[in-house]
Amino acid sequence: MKTLDMQGNPCPIPVVNAKKALAEPGADGVVVLVDNFVAVQNLEKMAKGTDCGFSYTEEGASLYKVTILKDPNKAFNEPPEAPATASDAPAVGSVKKGPVVLITADSMGRGAEDLGKLLIKGFIFSLTQLNPLPEAVIFLNGGAHLTTEGANTVPDLKVLQEKGTEVYTCGTCANYYKLTESLAVGSIVDMMKITNTLAKASGVITL
Repeated sequence: MKTLDMQGNPCPIPVVNAKKALAEPGADGVVVLVDNFVAVQNLEKMAKGTDCGFSYTEEGASLYKVTILKDPNKAFNEPPEAPATASDAPAVGSVKKGPVVLITADSMGRGAEDLGKLLIKGFIFSLTQLNPLPEAVIFLNGGAHLTTEGANTVPDLKVLQEKGTEVYTCGTCANYYKLTESLAVGSIVDMMKITNTLAKASGVITL
């Protein structure tokens, strides 16, 4: 049985990767190692929602071993998505575009900085799971740090870029923080490009 070490990965990364492991041909289950009880609860919800068996053991102060077993008599099916509404349907002859995401800081929310950085990593990973994917992700001010070498958000941003999402970093911001030489994903753009992208967006999510 496949084992996934998801310690240090924020929600929803453990659940998404567990689903992928369960969906692999021949998989009869998956073992997932996580470091917090909320992740255990999230995996339990997923297991119950997909008719899988679930159990876990505490292996240490911050280590949980979750075992999810597929029912051999049932096909593994993810929970059905909510039915599309009329407003979700693309217009005839057009392709529905995802929102533009504007990220203005290198962490998410107010409070503990470490928690904020963990949340922003989870958020950007979540963007890779959207359908449709974001049309563009724009990084301003402190958010510019997330597109540079060494940032743990770069791998997921590269996934988005490979799938067609534009990744933009504000040129003034990159210059201010001296990040222009360390850009690791996407391109540096000026404020006019950012303004036009926001103005034409089907929707904007701002952090």
